[in-house]
Amino acid sequence: MNLVAAVDKNWAIGNKGQLLVHIPEDMKNFRRLTEGHTVILGRKTLDTFPNGKPLKNRENIVLTRKNIERHEGMRAVGSIEELFAIVKEYKDEELYIIGGASVYEQLLPYADKAYITYIDYAYEADAFFPNLDLDESWVMTETSEEQTYFDVEYYFRKYERKKL
Repeated sequence: MNLVAAVDKNWAIGNKGQLLVHIPEDMKNFRRLTEGHTVILGRKTLDTFPNGKPLKNRENIVLTRKNIERHEGMRAVGSIEELFAIVKEYKDEELYIIGGASVYEQLLPYADKAYITYIDYAYEADAFFPNLDLDESWVMTETSEEQTYFDVEYYFRKYERKKL
């Protein structure tokens, strides 16, 4: 499985149910990585999408304990066990975990790659991604040149779980 997130220098991902910043190139990168694949997300993340509807051109699997409205292109599961019963029919490289914080935390042990947009700024935040730089089981294998959007500096990074 793959993780996809945009984090600030404190590995924050959101505040009050919203992304910290909208960077067009980050959105393009997210689309490039996930289109045509399956995304795994929580209900709160789904709620942030336009009209609360799943992302187009992807199969959306929503991990939630609540009974939610069903939409075309979406499946809802109530537990990690139910999620794994469904995703066993997929190849790991076709699965992208896209948030939020509790979904990242629950599924981090099952992921092998992480595509991180690292934003070199500290925002006010209340949701965080696990800091892969401090996790000895992960190593950064790629990083882009510095990118800028107005006064925001950021990098596209790829992390991979170390092979034992």
